[in-house]
Amino acid sequence: MVIVIVIVLVLALIFLPGIWVKRVLSQYSEPADRYSGSGAELARHLLDRNDLQSVKVEITEGGDHYDPIDKTVRLTPDKFDGHSLTAITVAAHEVGHAIQDKQAYVPLRLRTQLVRISGPIQRVGAGVLMVSPFIGAITRIPQLGILMFAVGFLTLATSTLVHFVTLPTEFDASFGRALPMLEQHRILKEADRPHARRLLTAAALTYVSASLMSLLNIARWWAILRR
Repeated sequence: MVIVIVIVLVLALIFLPGIWVKRVLSQYSEPADRYSGSGAELARHLLDRNDLQSVKVEITEGGDHYDPIDKTVRLTPDKFDGHSLTAITVAAHEVGHAIQDKQAYVPLRLRTQLVRISGPIQRVGAGVLMVSPFIGAITRIPQLGILMFAVGFLTLATSTLVHFVTLPTEFDASFGRALPMLEQHRILKEADRPHARRLLTAAALTYVSASLMSLLNIARWWAILRR
């Protein structure tokens, strides 16, 4: 019974942040015409005010993000064309990342480098994990298969490292950059200020949820490895 309770608590810890984030973003997507300007228009305005005219603003289906390689703020259609409080705050959050990039914010630079190398590493790790049982069977050296499995497991762990490095970057983008900009330029309606804080917290916690999910994946492979 104790084990069941612990499992339930762990799963709640892993999944509830993501559920809460989605709920908050959805909640403040209405009313859809809360602001006169769209998320894309606000992003362009804030970028220009921060001497970032070279940074582009594009629509994407791949999730709201700032691309430090292409120097582009990308917003999903509901944020790009949206006039809701969610659209406004998420746009400001992504502009916050562009400002971090301009100022050579160390956690962002570190995350960018890790993302560059983690993709190939994870693909190699996944391949090693797939072939390790066969290598052990073919060579009849079980230790070799276990070693390859461990190597693959460790390479997949790089995704967790990337997520955790991302956390300070996200909170700084929300509360060190986006919120001060929204207040300085008097973008927010007075009644929306506490709600904007909640939204900016949700924007940052998106990566907390991703971090916890990656830990769950690592735990699953660790359990397999110990069998």
